[in-house]
Formats: sequence, C-alpha cells, structure tokens
Amino acid sequence: MTEHRAHEVGELCEAGGALYARALRDGRIHSSETGRAPCLRESGLLVPDDEDARWFRPVAPAVALPQLLDGIEKRIAQYRRREAALAASFQPLMGLHHGKFQGSATPGVTVLHGHPAINSTIGEILADSRHEVLTVQPGGRRPNVDQADAIRRTQEFIERGGRTRTLYQHTARYSPWATSYYEQLTGDVEVRTLDELPNRLLVFDRKVALIPADRDHGNALALRTPAVISYLVTVFDLMWRLATPMFPEAAYQPTKNGITPRQQAIAALLTEGLTDTEIAARLGMNVRTARVHIAKLSAVLKSTSRAQLGYLIGKSGILDHTH
Repeated sequence: MTEHRAHEVGELCEAGGALYARALRDGRIHSSETGRAPCLRESGLLVPDDEDARWFRPVAPAVALPQLLDGIEKRIAQYRRREAALAASFQPLMGLHHGKFQGSATPGVTVLHGHPAINSTIGEILADSRHEVLTVQPGGRRPNVDQADAIRRTQEFIERGGRTRTLYQHTARYSPWATSYYEQLTGDVEVRTLDELPNRLLVFDRKVALIPADRDHGNALALRTPAVISYLVTVFDLMWRLATPMFPEAAYQPTKNGITPRQQAIAALLTEGLTDTEIAARLGMNVRTARVHIAKLSAVLKSTSRAQLGYLIGKSGILDHTH
C-alpha cells in the first residue's frame, strides 16, 4: 500500500484515497487499518461505527466537507476576536509619542504617523521585497494612494520574481478602480473576495506587516516580530481558502432560490438586527446600494415589513450552509 505522507487537514493523499475507496466498496474498515491514512479520520471521511467500535465506516464527502468548512469559519471568527482584542490593547499606546516623532519604535513595532510616512514606508519595504506581498483591503479603493505610482512599484516587484495575493470584499468586483488597477499588472497576481474582511493588512515577504493603528487609518503599525507575522499570515491563509477568485479569472457566484450572493450576505446581517447603515459598512457598499438589495430581497421573499422579512429569511433556508 502507498506510504502515507504528512499533509494539511482536508487534503486527501494517495494512501488516503485508496483506503477510502476500499471503505466505500466494503462498507467499512477495521480500526487497525485507519492508522495507515489518519487524514481520513481528521477530515471526517471515516467515523467509528456506532454498533461496533472496532470498525470505521465511510462518510459521504458532501457531509464531511461542510463540517470542515464550519470549523475553518469558527477559527476565523476566533482570530477576528483576537485581532480586536490586540487592537484594543494597543490603542492606549498610540498617543504616547504622537507629534514628537515621524515614526517611533519599540522592539518589533514601529508607529507611523500620517499618510505620507505610511506610504513612504510601504514604498521602501516593497523596494526591498523579493518574494510575496499579502494584502487585505476592505472597502475597495485604496485611500490616499496614487494608482499610477502603485502600479509602477508593484510591477517592479513582480518583475523581480515576486507574487501578490489580495483580498477584497465582493463589492470590489464592481469597482472600476480595482478592475483598472489589476488589468494593468502582468505576472503572478491573484485577487479573491469575501463578503466581510477584518481591518487592512499588508505582509511583505512574511517578514514585515503593516496594520492600522487607529480607526481613521491615519496612523499605522509596522510589525517585525516573527510570531506576530506568522499569526497574521495564518489568518490571511484561512480567509484566502474561503474567498472567491476575482482575478485573473473571476469565479461565477451562483444564485440560490433567486437570491444573489450579495443579497444572501445582506440577509445574514438583517437577521442579526443590523441597520441599513451598519450593513453597508460591514459589506463595503454605500447605504443606497444596501437599501436597493434589501428591497429586492423583500420582493423575492414577498415581505411587506422589516420584521416579516427577518422571519421569511429564516424560513426560506437561504442562509443554510453559507460560507
């Protein structure tokens, strides 16, 4: 039998595939054999037989996959809560040296005051980068950034052998700024989108990361602590796996019972009791657009009131197994 090799949870190796095929054929596998491909148990494709603990039975992939994805989403939610806690713990420190230095430093952390200092630092770090830039960019258009200059710097980085991976919210799919920006880049460039994202993030060569230091993004933290960088990259990778490709090839986002993915995201936030303004902010769209989608959602579900809409959303099943 093929030797099992170490790999990530959810990846099915050759040994696991062969054992799973035999389990499907025979209807069950003895527990002594499952050690040959532990990935099957880790991914939920093999579970103990309820009637005899000595045996394991195969589980349909359509059943195991949602359980794995649910686990990933829970970890992302946990990371977001930890991110918020980190931001809250750093907030009292932000004003200690404000106005005294252009950039103040502590071990592993540099505070950058103002957009000119932030943009200048990004340019310097990018110029020294050689391998990879990871970006989380909620809200679409990048504020205080000259597009032509950003394209030039990014293209130079790509031509040095670098690659970029960027996460936007789904609304960026309809942004002329984003479309124009990426169409002018050539090389190893990928963009994916999600309904919601945490705050902005830039990671250069997995050595330096920039995050906002305040709500209006007027100040930033440049982080160089390896443990912190590793944590941020892990969060990025989890979101990347759940995201939908946008560039270089956009993946089709199917409707469900006449409800578009964007309306489905709005429906989920409506059931949380959020206002139109709060929904728009969470999904990176303006309030008018959010209200248009809410009206379309009401029309599809034949709702006559906000309260009834929430009830009909729950009853319709459109939020079942959302990712």
